[in-house]
Amino acid sequence: MKIQKLTPLLANQIAAGEVIDRPASVVKELIENSLDAGATKIDIEIEQGGVRLIRVRDNGSGIAASDLVLALERHATSKIKTMDDLENILSLGFRGEALASISSVSRLVLTSATAEGAGSEITAEGVEMAPVITPAAHPQGTTVSVQDLFYNTPARRKFLRAEKTEFDHIDEVVKRIALSAFHVSFTLKHNQRVVRQYRAAASTVERAQRVASLCGQAFVDQAIFLETSATDLTLSGWIGAPTFSRSQPDLQYFYVNGRMVRDKSVNHAVRQAYQDVLYGDRYPTFVLFLEIPPQSVDVNVHPAKHEVRFRESRLVHDFICHRLQEALAKVRPGTHCEHDHTTHQLETATVTANKVSANYVPPPQQFAMPFKVREQMAVYNQLHEDVVYKQEMPKTENVMPPLGFALAQLRNIYILAENAQGLVLVDMHAAHERVMYERMKKDFSEKKSIAQPLLVPLTIQLSEREVNALEPRFILLQQFGMTLERMSQDTVVVRELPEMLRNGNAEQLIRDVAADIVSHDVTTRLEDAMDKILGTMACHAAVRAARHLSIPEMNALLRAMETTDHSGQCNHGRPTWMTLSIQELDKMFLRGR
Repeated sequence: MKIQKLTPLLANQIAAGEVIDRPASVVKELIENSLDAGATKIDIEIEQGGVRLIRVRDNGSGIAASDLVLALERHATSKIKTMDDLENILSLGFRGEALASISSVSRLVLTSATAEGAGSEITAEGVEMAPVITPAAHPQGTTVSVQDLFYNTPARRKFLRAEKTEFDHIDEVVKRIALSAFHVSFTLKHNQRVVRQYRAAASTVERAQRVASLCGQAFVDQAIFLETSATDLTLSGWIGAPTFSRSQPDLQYFYVNGRMVRDKSVNHAVRQAYQDVLYGDRYPTFVLFLEIPPQSVDVNVHPAKHEVRFRESRLVHDFICHRLQEALAKVRPGTHCEHDHTTHQLETATVTANKVSANYVPPPQQFAMPFKVREQMAVYNQLHEDVVYKQEMPKTENVMPPLGFALAQLRNIYILAENAQGLVLVDMHAAHERVMYERMKKDFSEKKSIAQPLLVPLTIQLSEREVNALEPRFILLQQFGMTLERMSQDTVVVRELPEMLRNGNAEQLIRDVAADIVSHDVTTRLEDAMDKILGTMACHAAVRAARHLSIPEMNALLRAMETTDHSGQCNHGRPTWMTLSIQELDKMFLRGR
């Protein structure tokens, strides 16, 4: 066949295959156009899962009558003009393909009006149209009606799923956009029935309420509100407590400058931040917003704009990971609010007490320490200073500690304590395991690792790319007691290993480190290997189940938990303590009825 130029219709339909794959894609593109137009109210009307009708109406700035024809042409946009604009994109849409692609596979009607002019309407039905514009009554804003999607491309239409399935995808798209566009109110209808309605959220309390309506009240009740910044990066949002994890990554929302994206570097950073407190193969939950200078991120790497590329991906990775680790470490007894699942509690506790701040100090609970307990603790500390953990006497006698004071031990496994809220249950082995683990990690980080020379150096053959990525990190590896040398283009030699790894699989560890550096430009394999060993040591060193503890020993463990990072979970991610409030106990025993 000879080379020939494609017709505009065929070119648009090919482009539609990249941008428009189902009704949800149409909804996404139209809503993003509305947001870029400055809309504060967006109504979405769907019929038959979007196949029969998709109508999006907004109160944005509108389109002038003279621009309606251009609006439906390919690569026509008002959002960029020069190369500099392409490097400083803050709008959600900019490629100028959405309306042209949609009009090539549907019957589209575009009606719009600006503040200065009357309303106008233009129609396209999948063919090259005559530029005919008709007057139409319309308030300021734009309405786009898309009917009979894929009516002229039956091969693509047969890949659509059932009506409910397609609408579920649309519902998820609206949910993802509503999570970031707090200032906009949304209404979603399906077959003339209102399915979703989200009011504009201005204050932090209202934003938390919208997140609760979209992600569930349980998520907000057990989430930490994060707001932090460094240089040109700002990270904010909600991260779920480690105990509120999921079996699949279905509650993970990440936005870059208001744009919902998927990025493997970000996912790796979040996973790394949670790895020390997450149980098994569970997935963390989060709704996070990253603000970054537009010139530091490339949003033009995917036709549907689902992915981005960071100019300094390692900087972004480390920033997210470290800030999440700091936030999770600050969640200790007394700093993480316990909720009663009421609106008042949401407004006063979720937004205020759960906000991670270096200046946040929980209000003291006025409660007298039992004299007998105080006397036992004083005597015990004089005789036994290192059995469990040295107990520091509270400076103020009338301050109730977050975990309260021990009452008894249940089957020599659980500690029963009383605090200001009610009854506290503590798994003593899991709690002491976390206390020992954090102390060991601190000691190891201060002393580092002692390197041991190998009698027979270990030769490892890698790919040339892996060796090139690994070689600049040789000095860093020496800090962990690991000495490597490059012998050839694809071979490294290990001459020294840290004492803690003498019985481990060093070759596999080096291969994993090299693979991580190639994939993510960063690796935590060494820290993970050390932490795993320290975790095993802490597990064996911690008090075992079935061991009887005295009241002072139990109180000493409670005080240690209150000053230990990540004390809410053991080294394996299991919870270490829980509270039953007086209200919950009254409800169990039907008191007040």
